[in-house]
Amino acid sequence: MPSWSEILTQVDLYSNPGVELDKKRVEYINKIYSITNRNIIAYYSGWLKKPDAPHVSIDDQDKNAFMTAVHRLDKDKGLDLVLHTPGGDIAATESIVAYLKSIFKGDIRAIIPQISMSAGTMMAMSCKEIIMGEQSSLGPIDPQMGGVACQAVIDEFQKAVREVAANPASLGLWQTIISKYHPTFLTACENAINWSGELAEQWLQEANPNIDVQKVKDVFLNHKNSYSHSRHLSKQDCKATGLNIVDLEANPELQDAVLSLHHCYMIQFDKFPISKIVENHIGGRYIQNYAIR
Repeated sequence: MPSWSEILTQVDLYSNPGVELDKKRVEYINKIYSITNRNIIAYYSGWLKKPDAPHVSIDDQDKNAFMTAVHRLDKDKGLDLVLHTPGGDIAATESIVAYLKSIFKGDIRAIIPQISMSAGTMMAMSCKEIIMGEQSSLGPIDPQMGGVACQAVIDEFQKAVREVAANPASLGLWQTIISKYHPTFLTACENAINWSGELAEQWLQEANPNIDVQKVKDVFLNHKNSYSHSRHLSKQDCKATGLNIVDLEANPELQDAVLSLHHCYMIQFDKFPISKIVENHIGGRYIQNYAIR
């Protein structure tokens, strides 16, 4: 397997490294297909390189990307979905998962080369298997609103109620703290938590009817246990919850192809103003560019 630096050196030998990177991605994505004999769609965000670039998160625009990637695939071969994303909009995620599950009749595996967080973790949970390596991470699925954990907001309100009941003199202090939230914000947070929980439970049971859903939710949906929405949960952490995790290292040939493909995407995002790439193994490709300012 060529390393990140080795692939970079190879493509920099050419006058047009972008064209060479395209060729390299095609080479490795086809290598994965030759190993698995399953459809391959890579969904890659450039947020690690350009966190403020537009459309790095999961959004409704991605439905067009997946429609492009699904076109002309042999739907009877199932789907291996290669995910690298910070997460994003839960409504868009719900729509994309429903679309892919209907197209491939639920025969979908997730491959996590490095990170698939938040709503990206929920996408992985909707799959029948999640292939992870020692370097791979999923993350908590507790929802955020305006960059604030919804459960943390609820906890703060509940703490205010308790402290004011015990010490009415603290009302003025708590009024100042709570006034930063919109009047309907608490209800919105509660609804978001319920929505995430219901979707996770539905998708987990569809993928594995025997799974202990509460055990998974206690790790992935409990802000009190995870402490931070950005916490990285390793392959071992995920296995411990009962998720159907498959070791990427069990197939060294597949591991080499997946990680080489991952390096190609990372170099692509580093060199060019691209925020997202969604593509398949037969040439269907959707690339989200952005203007450099």
